[in-house]
Parts: sequence; C-alpha cells; structure tokens
Amino acid sequence: MAFPYSSCKQKYTFLSSLLLLLLLSSSVAELSFNFYAGSCPGAELIVRNTVRSASTSDPSVLGKLLRLIFHDCFVQGCDGSVLIRGNGTERSDPGNASLGGFTVIESIKNVLEIFCPGTVSCADILVLAARDAVEALGGPVVPIPTGRRDGTVSMAENVRPNIIDTDFTVDKMINIFSSKGLSVQDLVVLSGAHTIGAAHCNTFNSRFKLDPKGNLELIDASLDNSYAQTLVNKCSSSLDPTTTVVDNDPETSSTFDNQYYKNLLAHKGLFQTDSALMEDDRTRKIVEILANDQESFFDRWTESFLKMSLMGVRVGEEGEIRRSCSAVN
Repeated sequence: MAFPYSSCKQKYTFLSSLLLLLLLSSSVAELSFNFYAGSCPGAELIVRNTVRSASTSDPSVLGKLLRLIFHDCFVQGCDGSVLIRGNGTERSDPGNASLGGFTVIESIKNVLEIFCPGTVSCADILVLAARDAVEALGGPVVPIPTGRRDGTVSMAENVRPNIIDTDFTVDKMINIFSSKGLSVQDLVVLSGAHTIGAAHCNTFNSRFKLDPKGNLELIDASLDNSYAQTLVNKCSSSLDPTTTVVDNDPETSSTFDNQYYKNLLAHKGLFQTDSALMEDDRTRKIVEILANDQESFFDRWTESFLKMSLMGVRVGEEGEIRRSCSAVN
C-alpha cells in the first residue's frame, strides 16, 4: 500500500488509524479506502474541488461543513440523516437551526449523480467534505474509508439527547462521548474544531446578564475580561443575538491550527463548554499538551476524526444510496 504521507511519524499515525479501523465493529470492516475507485474514480476529487470552489465565494462554509458532521454522526451515526428535510426531521429541530453547508453537499451530490448515478452516498459526501474543509484551512489530511450507506430515518426527537449543548459540564460531555465509544482525549481533540467557524451570540449569552440599562455584563469569572468586553461590543443589546456571529477563535479564525487550545490557556474560550475543559484535571492536561504541540494535535485529530466518522455507519444492505441528499428515495 502506498502511504499518503511522507514522514515516518505521519506513516505511523496512518498505520495507527488503520489498526483502529480493524479493531472497530464488523460493519466498519465493510468500508475501505478508495471504495469508489472502480465505480466512481473521480468521487473524492469532485468533493474536494466543490468544497474548495464554494469556499472561494463563502469562506465561512468550511466551518459549517465541519460542524455538520458532528451533528450527523452524534445522532444515530454517520448516515447523512441530518441532511433530510421535512417536518419532524433532525434538520427541523431548533438545535440544528443554525447549521449550514447543505447547499454545498447537494451541489456535490448533483455532480456525482451526473457522472456516477446511484453510486456515492450522501453519508460519505458529508464525511469527505468535512475532511476536505479542514485540509483547505491548513489542517491535516485524514485518510477516510468510504462505503457508507444513507439512513432512511431522521427524527427531531433524537437530536437533543445526543448533541453537546454549549453550557454542558465536562461530566455531561464525557457521558455523551463515552456513549458513542469516544474517549476523554477524543472530547478534547474534537473540541479543537472550534479553531474555525463562528457562533451566534445567543449560543454563549448565558455568560452575561443585562444590567438595569440593558447593557451586557459579564457574570462568568472564567472568561478573560478583555475578551469578554470584545464579545460585549460585538453582541450589544441593540443587535439580534440570533443573527450576529462571532468567530470561535479570536486569533486565527481562518486557519485550522492549535490556537484554540492556546486561547483556552488564556481564558478566551467562547463557549462555557470550552472554558470547562480548563477546569477539570482530566481535560486540562490534554489541553496543555495540544496548546504546546501542533503536530501532536494534528496526529490526534486524525485519529479522533476517523473514529467519529465511523460511528454507527450503515453498510451492505443497510440503508440506501439517496438520489437527493435532502430526501429519502
């Protein structure tokens, strides 16, 4: 097998990922690298080029694509069910109201249906697009096995019990990650996704309160005062907190790097869930390591992202290959 990396350490990481793949459930064993080599050889290139093209006109789409995979995989597995439109679907749940990137996924699907009709699943497209979004912003290239099939069930009631809310404690986050087969390290590493993307002001406004004059006032002592003032200025009471957005990473929001962890050390985590990682020994130690070693972050990201992308996959006769990502066949 030819390795996609040049350095010995990168090859070691890739081999570790392959070993991880073999150790997981039997259904995952039906996935393979370059699954579409014979049936649709240009599939991954089409995904990558469409993601890059979309980001030239809207750079924010890269963060949106990465967020999409979290909201898909954590709710009944990586089956593309978050993409399905309609009343009562995952996509209709208020917890998913701010998701974006759907048009990019649909654009990719439309092109693939022209060249390889009924071949490439929306579940695979979603994982590959998220992978390519990270790469486009300077992050690591993660080898991803493909062959997932699309789920046919999407229910709003499954969303809230399975996704992380921005005011969760470390214990709550660990419980959810553990239920998905993910570790404490996976929690800290995958939280590094907040090194890109943006959030609406209402997702972290519980860290503030309105004073008698209607102005925001900091009530969360874990937040750096100067950073808090920056947030106050951007999310003033005269603005709509459901539409005003703030970069997740105040320093290098357009680069996938380990700056997120440096921000946490400086008490500049945007969400309560970010700051909480510094308040628990189990997570703080990992934060400190990743803040000081970007290569370590990239290596661990490769492993944790791969693990997440394999959660609850449908293969073989399970599911279907949707003709449109927004609707079951």
